[in-house]
Amino acid sequence: MVSDQPYAQEFSRRRLLHGSAVAATTVVLGACSTTDGPTADRGDPDPSTRGGKGSRTKPVEPPAKFGEAPALAAQVKAGELPPVAERLPSRPYVVPHRWCTDGKYGGRMLNLVDKSDSGAINEYMYGRSPLRWLNDGLDIGPGVVESWESNDDASEWTLHLREGLKWSDGEPVTAADALYWWEDMVLDEVHTAIPPDSGRSGSGKPMTLSAPDDTTLLLTFDSPTPLTPALLANGVNTLDWFVPKHYLGRFHPKYNKEIEDKNWFEDHDQHANWVVDPDCPTLTGWHTTSYREGRQIVMERNPYYWCVDANGNQLPYVDEVVFSVVTEPEVRKLQIQEGSVDYVHGAFIPIGLGDISGMKSTQNQHDMDVLLWDSGSGTGSVFFFNYDYPEPGLRRLIRNPKFRQALSYGFNRAEAQKAIYYNTGEKTTGTYSPKSIEYQVNDEGKQVYRTWRDAYVDFDPDKAAQMLDELGVVDSDGDGVRELPGGGKLRIRIDVPADVSAEHSSKNNLLKADWEKLDIAVEINPIAPEAFGDQWQNGQLMAQSSWEVGDGPDHITGPWWFVPIEPARWAPLHGRMWSLRGTPEENKETDVYPWKRTPPRVDPEPGSPIARLWEMYDRAKSETDALARHRIVWDMVRIHIEDGPFFMGTVANYPQVTMRKKELRNVPARDQLALGGMVNTWAHPTPAVYDPEAYYWENPDAHT
Repeated sequence: MVSDQPYAQEFSRRRLLHGSAVAATTVVLGACSTTDGPTADRGDPDPSTRGGKGSRTKPVEPPAKFGEAPALAAQVKAGELPPVAERLPSRPYVVPHRWCTDGKYGGRMLNLVDKSDSGAINEYMYGRSPLRWLNDGLDIGPGVVESWESNDDASEWTLHLREGLKWSDGEPVTAADALYWWEDMVLDEVHTAIPPDSGRSGSGKPMTLSAPDDTTLLLTFDSPTPLTPALLANGVNTLDWFVPKHYLGRFHPKYNKEIEDKNWFEDHDQHANWVVDPDCPTLTGWHTTSYREGRQIVMERNPYYWCVDANGNQLPYVDEVVFSVVTEPEVRKLQIQEGSVDYVHGAFIPIGLGDISGMKSTQNQHDMDVLLWDSGSGTGSVFFFNYDYPEPGLRRLIRNPKFRQALSYGFNRAEAQKAIYYNTGEKTTGTYSPKSIEYQVNDEGKQVYRTWRDAYVDFDPDKAAQMLDELGVVDSDGDGVRELPGGGKLRIRIDVPADVSAEHSSKNNLLKADWEKLDIAVEINPIAPEAFGDQWQNGQLMAQSSWEVGDGPDHITGPWWFVPIEPARWAPLHGRMWSLRGTPEENKETDVYPWKRTPPRVDPEPGSPIARLWEMYDRAKSETDALARHRIVWDMVRIHIEDGPFFMGTVANYPQVTMRKKELRNVPARDQLALGGMVNTWAHPTPAVYDPEAYYWENPDAHT
């Protein structure tokens, strides 16, 4: 198993403001509507022949000579920096995107974020990742790790780092930086880090990590772990794998004996956050020079960034990027319309479909183009019950698939598609991303997707009412409202954070109106955002309707909605139990009622849908044959169909808005991307996958 083979086999983010001018927006978006999901064949034996769009899948050979930004060349001449060839690794990463053209150095790029944490900013930069997704998740390419291979059963992986790779302060990157993360953070008895999926086997046990030399890492697992490359490409929002030991060691008691605070790891991890701490070395294209919490983050080019363009010019092209923190949505829109912003990525800034007409009418002021990338969402705004609700009578009803199916038939998605998504996307029961590999690999996979999408998508209130009657969910006391089977009050409470976005709020109002027509009492219950997460994870809330399912590029490397393995989604107490597997906590409090445990957690009943999903998930993680793994996933999808829906979607794969100044180049259009884009998933970090370091100004001097 080697790295030069095409990859053919994985909290969604995005807020969408519901605007006006539905008719005008629908006209603008008509061409973006999708009907049956993407049709690209991810089994293509040679994706490098796909034509003029997408990205090359085999590493591009670096040229013999390298160029650099004029500002850095001046520093080299002054003796303040080594020459560019000495700052780059011996074989730098060459950006492989076919849409990229030769750029120009200089200028500043102004961006907006809604808060000053590192989450959204990390999604702009892929430079710290061991491997990288290419072609909207079709393929995997090298990153910090230049090449990799496994033994025959994929239980042992060897990673080869780029020789000569350097941190942003010029210090060498070696295998010791990965060992520090693993031994002094993950395995440290005091530090709170836990092994990521990329560091655990298919059975869930942590790997053994060793380093034969400075540029080689050996990952040894207790069972086959064939998805390791995908897991190494997933996401950018963690401290996984490579951290600067030479800097962080001064905050670790093992290396600095003056540290005695028992909570030392909190300070340590604050310094490990390269966005927040300007002194923390990074591997990203830009590094922080000024951090003002709640106001602004300023970053300048990393002189040691290890990526170049096709001609050997060191990236990034743009000298400086600025992220201004603006919390009020209307203020953000006003700043964009006034021309104070250069680049808007719709996954983080709520410029939604309803805002397009307004943005186009003010184009003379802001001088920005509106690009529509595919969101790749499997659901749009999603509703889901707490499968582990503490009240037994209501929990039995929630766990009855016929009840959830009846409610799905009672939801008029066509109305939501028109009012919220401007007749774009495709109505859906709720699935994983339509672009997921398991739906693309062959015709059988495409049919599995369509079957799940369409399972309970029809609006059929008569059928819904009949199913509720058959369940005994009837108006037994004559007050015009249905009760629980056998009697007792039934009220669906849709719990949402008080700051829920307009997209979800509009959908929730439609849900409430539709279900009330079925004679069901429905309440929308706003909860303080700071309390919402803990209450949900402890199983205290009834239902949630303020997220979406955008996960991909496959079901197994990003399984959080597909299989309950953590407590944030539809089966929080089951997810909590899974997350404690293999830890000392797993076998504690076994004689305590699950909802009274600390933390609350519950094992699945034998033969239950979750028990079967867990078992199949374990098998899929260890299955080395890709098609056999896909078939396991298809069987898991059938559980979601027959025993679901566990989460209820609205509209899948609607367009996602990106805006850029007309002079900002190398920002791809939808038709230049392999699958039209896949924005709404953390595992496939966007726009990082499109290398913003290669964006450039046609006239840099006008943007200083």
